[in-house]
Amino acid sequence: MTPKKEPPIASADDLSSLARALVEGLSRKGKTLSTAESCTGGLLAKLVTDIPGSSAAFEGSVVAYQNKVKTALLGVPNEIIAEKTEVSAECAISMADGAAERFSTDYALSTTGYAGPGGGTEEHPVGTVFIGFHTPKTTTAVCIACPNASREEVRVKATATALSMLLLELGME
Repeated sequence: MTPKKEPPIASADDLSSLARALVEGLSRKGKTLSTAESCTGGLLAKLVTDIPGSSAAFEGSVVAYQNKVKTALLGVPNEIIAEKTEVSAECAISMADGAAERFSTDYALSTTGYAGPGGGTEEHPVGTVFIGFHTPKTTTAVCIACPNASREEVRVKATATALSMLLLELGME
């Protein structure tokens, strides 16, 4: 018997559609976005900047793969990384706040997690991603779990979730 293959988490067309809706929504509302990415490696920024006219809403991004970059460029306190680790809600929140502050944007999205195949802890296994979400009123984080997902599937799910979160905030989905 052939094992059943799970459907893809999101297709390239799905991601492009989410990014297009987000850019259009931000532009219509005169709002701006920045990103701070670790485990997604710039995928959020790439999808947004693939959309013609994205410069009206997108200010910039930091791909902060290493902890020293999170602290130096985004202002994540060393204490957060030491006490909570780089894969935590606290780190995702600090990354999003740092991006919003440095790029002077209304909104910021951040991603930090274990995309695999290595890494992970008992508490946060491979496939765990925290998404930071900075708005003009607050900054929060959500945790998603992608058990048994490939590295690419983790990155895609985290990216789709981040884009969807902001679309919901803007009342667009």
